[in-house]
Amino acid sequence: MLEEQIPATAVDDLMPDLVALRRDLHAHPELAFQERRTAGIVAAALRLLGLEVHEGLGGTGVVGTLRHGTSDRSVGLRADMDALPMAEQSRLGHASRHAGAHHGCGHDGHTAMLLGAARHLARTRQFDGTVHFIFQPAEEGQGGARVMVEQGLFERFPCDAVYALHNWPDLPLGHAQTRPGPIMAAADRFDITLRGRGGHAAQPHHTPDALLAASQLVVQLNTIVSRRIDPADSAVLSVTRLEGGQSHNVLPAEARITGTVRSFDAAVQDRIEAALRDAAAGVALGQGLAVDVAYTRYYPSTINTPPEAALALAAATDAGLQATEAPRPAFTSEDFAFMLRERPGAYLWLGQGGDRPLHHPCYDFNDEALPHGVRWFCAVVERVLRKGP
Repeated sequence: MLEEQIPATAVDDLMPDLVALRRDLHAHPELAFQERRTAGIVAAALRLLGLEVHEGLGGTGVVGTLRHGTSDRSVGLRADMDALPMAEQSRLGHASRHAGAHHGCGHDGHTAMLLGAARHLARTRQFDGTVHFIFQPAEEGQGGARVMVEQGLFERFPCDAVYALHNWPDLPLGHAQTRPGPIMAAADRFDITLRGRGGHAAQPHHTPDALLAASQLVVQLNTIVSRRIDPADSAVLSVTRLEGGQSHNVLPAEARITGTVRSFDAAVQDRIEAALRDAAAGVALGQGLAVDVAYTRYYPSTINTPPEAALALAAATDAGLQATEAPRPAFTSEDFAFMLRERPGAYLWLGQGGDRPLHHPCYDFNDEALPHGVRWFCAVVERVLRKGP
């Protein structure tokens, strides 16, 4: 433990501005790699604090650097900035003003919390070393973290470790969890196209039935995890779309299946992909159809390094949160995984309570969680870059 916890009231004076900022961001959501307004607000706020500010990494990413003392140690703190491509259905005064875009995952809150941490650390400077505040674009399925890493994030801004958080409606306000090892799942997407000739629905004997084959394949796909994967391992395969045909009396020439796979282990990931390809090929052969399979591994599993996971929980306690080790990882995915592939670090779930899950059309970030996240970010820095011997 640190000699003193961060007082519960230490950042209270920042809250009116942070709440106003968070609601402004919520009202003006921007999609992946389009976060120009948000990035401009972030960059301007960091400059007012006297930080070094770098823009354009990963397209719309922003990195602010704060140095204090003589240590060569460094730490990265990351927040995501993008909104979801979905319509907001709430009637809030700060509801989205942009059709088809909604901060339904709370990235507006993450951005506000990290800016609050930058403000507090810039005025208190209770650390010795360098802090990089990483504001990342395009977390929602577009791999903004991967792009930032590929464009030299850690070469330009060296970090001994990197930390991030996500608001977690499943946890009560004032609670926090993380764990060593996997905390979020790898995310894969599959697209399968079955092709035949098409024909008259009254003469099915003249043409292979792509829809029938697709129906059989959907059933087979849903047996892969239960029959091809060790019960001690965890994985999910879900078919999310089945398309084909436009008329009641025409057998379509083509049927398409789309879905997702979530897993935590690369060997399990390999086995599921191989089984899926085998099932698709077998059904197509049996029905006299051609088949194309596109399998994309777009996010790896988010894996916390054990010392950094322990530090993240200790920092949560320092921040006045009820911190416990998460009993299991979640099957949701997170592109912070790309940063954790390059550097040690940890990802924390920050409780916010509420009755709306993430990605719900009426979801709104709980502003009462803002001070908890600000204090946690600050506590991480004060632990990693602790002053003195």
